[in-house]
Amino acid sequence: MKKATCFAWSESCEPHKQRTKEIIKEHPEIRGLIGRNPYTFLIILLCVGIQVALAFYLQDKSWWLVLGAAYVIGAFACHTLFVCIHECAHNLVFKKGYMNTIAGIIANLPMVLPSAVSFKKYHIKHHSFQGVEELDGDMPYHWEARLINNSAFGKAIWLLFYPLFQMLRPARLKEISLWDAWTVTNMVVEVVFIGLLTYFLGIKALVFLLASFFFSVGLHPLGARWVQEHYLTHGEQETKSYYGPLNSVNLNVGYHNEHHDFPSIPWNNLPKLKAIGGKHYTSLHSHTSYTVLLFRFLFDRKLSVFSRMARANRGKTKLNDYGPYCVDRSKVLLAEEMA
Repeated sequence: MKKATCFAWSESCEPHKQRTKEIIKEHPEIRGLIGRNPYTFLIILLCVGIQVALAFYLQDKSWWLVLGAAYVIGAFACHTLFVCIHECAHNLVFKKGYMNTIAGIIANLPMVLPSAVSFKKYHIKHHSFQGVEELDGDMPYHWEARLINNSAFGKAIWLLFYPLFQMLRPARLKEISLWDAWTVTNMVVEVVFIGLLTYFLGIKALVFLLASFFFSVGLHPLGARWVQEHYLTHGEQETKSYYGPLNSVNLNVGYHNEHHDFPSIPWNNLPKLKAIGGKHYTSLHSHTSYTVLLFRFLFDRKLSVFSRMARANRGKTKLNDYGPYCVDRSKVLLAEEMA
């Protein structure tokens, strides 16, 4: 089978603006779903508490138990914390931007690698410029896709070390200043927290947290989320949602088309958005099982890291009659989310 050697290409701008415009025109009541959910912070505290408690419990247990607990329990808690960081990046927890940043840093604590602040910076660009390689941190490198190829082993290694590949991508991004006081604060807080935890609880506690993080975004059914969101598993449809049972423990993170269409709606209102949007979402391809998708990605040689849509079209930057939720995200969304 001939393998892909480049990304698919689109001449249009990011694909969500037009659908957002249509939905808000038909259902202006959707504006009532826009807001914040401060209870997300309680979930942050709960999941951080679970991870620290498990690290304490596992400090003198067998390595099999440490790694098993990381895969079966820690990965889910860590993934939920990642979703909470995502909510904080969109200022969907508290009204004040700095309070969302602090909440994100707290959620980052058990994840070992300091990433909450940098994620907030490049994730907004991902919404604005989906598929534009120099601005979208979710797009893989060309060398990354060539390195992995389309073999099951290569894709398994890619998923296992996905956090490392993702950490390299921001260096490619233009128009983003990765270093500022909040970035340094995130790093210092994380280093101090992990240092103290390792000193008092030992290496097994640290390995538990690190394994939980890598499993939560890597070689695990939860890792299939990255394939679900923007990989071309169904023709040229760039974004797919997941409507399966794991949404109940991971804060509706699977409602990805809905989130991209209305990024100012918090996680608890995304199912309501889908219900109101009706045919706009039910007519789209979606996934119902992360496990099935994981195995399909690994063993379907038609799918590879090249299975993404790239573009150079940045779109226009103007307001329209439907308000700031259906304009191109290039300026307005960035300013709104960072306010």
